[in-house]
Amino acid sequence: MTNLIDRTIRGGVTLLALLAVFAWPGAPSSRLAAQAAAGAGTTQRTAAANPNDQDRWESTIKKFEDSDKVAPPAQNAIVFIGASSIVRWNLPDSFPELGPRAINRGFGGSLAADSTRYAERIVIPYKPRIVVFYAGDNDIEANHTPEQIAGDFTAFERKVHAALPATQIVFISIKPSIRRWPWIEQIKSANALVRQYCATHAHLTFVDIVPQMIGADGKPRKELLVEDGLHMTPAGYRIWNDALRPLLQLSPSSQ
Repeated sequence: MTNLIDRTIRGGVTLLALLAVFAWPGAPSSRLAAQAAAGAGTTQRTAAANPNDQDRWESTIKKFEDSDKVAPPAQNAIVFIGASSIVRWNLPDSFPELGPRAINRGFGGSLAADSTRYAERIVIPYKPRIVVFYAGDNDIEANHTPEQIAGDFTAFERKVHAALPATQIVFISIKPSIRRWPWIEQIKSANALVRQYCATHAHLTFVDIVPQMIGADGKPRKELLVEDGLHMTPAGYRIWNDALRPLLQLSPSSQ
């Protein structure tokens, strides 16, 4: 009994000591706070790592909605939606003529179906005249078939056009990259299916940026990609800018 009491007392003292450490100003609790703050910055990476969680992007979409309440986006503008290539696109520098009429609603790591899921919250409310869509890149690495990717874009198009039948939707072809070169045949097939769909439906445009991003050796041009072999350099985005300008009814770039 005495040994039991002694162990209980020592356990209680240890617990009190731990509580005191975490309650003491400037103690390890500050590190916990720092870790929590760092975790907030990884929301999109965490969401991307859980593709089976349908609500993984909820916090990101909510931030867009909260921002819209503070500063409502322009109507009849141009919405850019999709994955990290959209997120990283410096729209003010690329299309300065558009100003606030270029609305970036990319969320990095997302799949094509995610853009469809949230279209009624971050596309349709703005009543855009044009929607620029780039997704399918992550789907390829997630082993989605070309048919799945094309089907997800079809679902996006139907959802948007059911609400906004006159809105023009531009699909940027899935780009070639070093990291995803092993899937190049699937990329080609997905692009071909979407191109065919766009050619047979109104208010759809397929923009093929693949030829300009392939070098003389038949491989992705290294200077167009950053060190990860996936995301683009400013030179890569200039190709996209030049391809889109006529469709956005903008004058040629002086860059």
